[in-house]
Amino acid sequence: MGLPLRDIVTAQQLPWDALAGRTLAVDGYNAAYQFLATIRQRDGQLFTDAEGRVTSHLVGVFYRTTSLLREGILPIWVFDGKPSERKAGTIRQRIEAKEKAEEEWQAALAAGDLETARRRAAQTSRLTRPMVEETVRLLVALGVPSLQAPGEGEAQAAYMAARGTVWASASEDYDTLLFGSPRLVRGLAARGAGGGTAAAQLIDRSEVLSSLGIDGEELILLGLIVGTDFNDGVRGYGPKKALKVVQQHLGFDATCGKVGLDPSEAREVAEIFRHPNTTDAPPPAFGPVNEEEVRRLLVDEHGFAEARVRAAVARARQRPRPAATPAETRGHQTLLETFGGKST
Repeated sequence: MGLPLRDIVTAQQLPWDALAGRTLAVDGYNAAYQFLATIRQRDGQLFTDAEGRVTSHLVGVFYRTTSLLREGILPIWVFDGKPSERKAGTIRQRIEAKEKAEEEWQAALAAGDLETARRRAAQTSRLTRPMVEETVRLLVALGVPSLQAPGEGEAQAAYMAARGTVWASASEDYDTLLFGSPRLVRGLAARGAGGGTAAAQLIDRSEVLSSLGIDGEELILLGLIVGTDFNDGVRGYGPKKALKVVQQHLGFDATCGKVGLDPSEAREVAEIFRHPNTTDAPPPAFGPVNEEEVRRLLVDEHGFAEARVRAAVARARQRPRPAATPAETRGHQTLLETFGGKST
């Protein structure tokens, strides 16, 4: 579900070309679910091939990835591993929500309300293992590396960003800030082949903490009060109200007592964010585009238009060479230096 921190976290609008030469760890499940939610037909149905197999995820991954590569943005996809036992409740809630949305979708279709139908259909998205396997296969063909996290994908992405393996993590969820990512890029999956959104959103964790007047431990505490994927939070506390309590700097246990959180449960959940299950895998390497394999998967197996596939592959092959310094990357030194940090 993700932390609803939009109202208290300020993001900088970052021109897409300012990300040229930057390596980003993409929360793979988060991005794939976005594609499944948004790349649908007018009545909410997913796009499929001639045999009825879902292709919306492939459409999203292929055209977004080739567009990003053309801009010189280097995405490393990180996929979820085994979920924490504490996430079982969230998973059940998501399944129940999808089932309810399915019923509402069908009811809206029967009533001829296509706008409501499409909106409800987006909430029914399910990412299957075969979809993930196809996504990885496509990324390999595009020369884009991927990584299987031992636990949460966003935790692994945050860890890679904190170590300097990548410049930032990329996700729509704010949870990655609790996991310690120094930078979060939002809007990556919305960057379309035709240009998409004009800018990404860059959130600098140190600036967030400074503006809120709290530290990293208190940010985790704020999340626990609001509710995370691993705990329910406290009824009646949204981000703004939780922030006011945390800004009193009462300490972990005292704050839990003030809002009604069980300190022992809160400490257990906090440890998930402090010491997530991650791996020290070496930085994955980018490779050349294998056009024949891309064509085999998309055109031969799923019926994509060959001309469009070839055009997108040509875009990907035009990607700028990763630069040692921002000055070497497409002349964007001033923009890149403005946002600081290590270039990878």
